[in-house]
Order: sequence, then C-alpha cells, then structure tokens
Amino acid sequence: MPYREHLASESLSAALGAIARTLQAEPDVDSTLRAIVKAAVDHVSGVEQAGISLVERGRQIRTVAPTGEVVTTIDEVQYRTGQGPCVDAIADHQVYRTGDLATEARWSAFAPAAVAAGVRSMLAYRLFVSDTTLGSLNLYSTQLDAFSDQTEQDGGVFAAHAAIALVGAQTEAQLHSALEHRDTIGMAKGILMHRHDLDPAQAFRMLVELSQTTNMKLHQVATWLTEHRHEL
Repeated sequence: MPYREHLASESLSAALGAIARTLQAEPDVDSTLRAIVKAAVDHVSGVEQAGISLVERGRQIRTVAPTGEVVTTIDEVQYRTGQGPCVDAIADHQVYRTGDLATEARWSAFAPAAVAAGVRSMLAYRLFVSDTTLGSLNLYSTQLDAFSDQTEQDGGVFAAHAAIALVGAQTEAQLHSALEHRDTIGMAKGILMHRHDLDPAQAFRMLVELSQTTNMKLHQVATWLTEHRHEL
C-alpha cells in the first residue's frame, strides 16, 4: 500500500474508533441518531448534509436527525414518489450513489425536485444488522460528483458502525421501557393466559404479535388489554 494511502487508512481507522466510542456513549436513541449524522458530515469526504430514513412499524419511513431543512424536503419527495436513493437502498439492500441528479434517469419523479432544492450528489446506505433493516443513512452534496469510489467505501464502513450503535440504543430503550411497564405487561400476560389457556411464553408472543399488527408499542397494547379486560 502506498505511504499516502496507508496514512489515509490509519486516519480513517482512528476516526472510526473515536466515532464508535462517541456513539456508544450517547444516552438515548435520539442522541445516537444526531451523533451519527454529525459524524457523517464531519468525517465522510464530500458530505455537506446528512439524515437518516428510519423504518418504523408498519414499514413506514420517516426522516430523523436531519442536519438541515433541505434533507427533510428532499426525503419527503422520495417517500411521496416512492423513488430515490434512500428508498431504493432500503428496498434493494444496496448502496445507491449519484453524481448528477440533473441527468439521473433512475428517479424521474424525484430527481428534478432534488435539483430544485440545490442537491446534485447523493449517497445512500442501508442501515442493517443481520437481516433486520433499520433504515438508510443518506448523504447529500450541492457539488457534482461529490462522492468517489473511496468515499463510498469509507462511508460503508461508517454506516456499519452506525447501524450497530443504533440497534444498541434501540434495544436499550426497549429494555428500559419493558422494565418501566413490566407490571402492566405482566397483568396483560395473565389476562391472555387465563382467557386463552396459554403459558407465559405463548402469552408474551401474542402480545408481541398484537403490537406488530396494530403498530402500537408493547406497553400500549398491554395497557389497552388491562383497561378493557372486562369487555373482551
């Protein structure tokens, strides 16, 4: 490896190590998301703006922690048209990069709106762990061909670190929520066990399934069941 590339590689490794420690220290999901996009702007070459398209229950997508209003504006066009780098990164499990949205043929309904907002280059990474897609990390620039092959590779390593940090923050938040609402969840499990002759594990699985199908948090489903137990 040439000496200059070796230095660049060492610099990136050092930056990634610092980023990983910073993300791990964040106290909650929102803080982790903000730290991810700030680190992307600070450390990934060519990036002027960044945001995260977060996949939520029901497969809805929303933009979180945008570094600027233009990010929200452009992402809303992507969600509305079903076109764009972040939508495709999530759906196709690939990295999407474009150097000139003004001549981009892949997203005819989206690209003109992005150009009108002043963005010419975009880079979108699927954020995932194992088979679970969390969303996408979206990077933006007003410059033509702002992102090189090396930038795409470096950003991919960063996105992998970001996904691990995000799922860790989400898991911790879920654990805190479960502990906070454990009495309510326990009561709901007892209701389901009594009404449907289930064991504790089966009752909990039913609660989880209800949470997923109703797009409600687990403790919200449990609260509803306990409040309406006499109507069931």
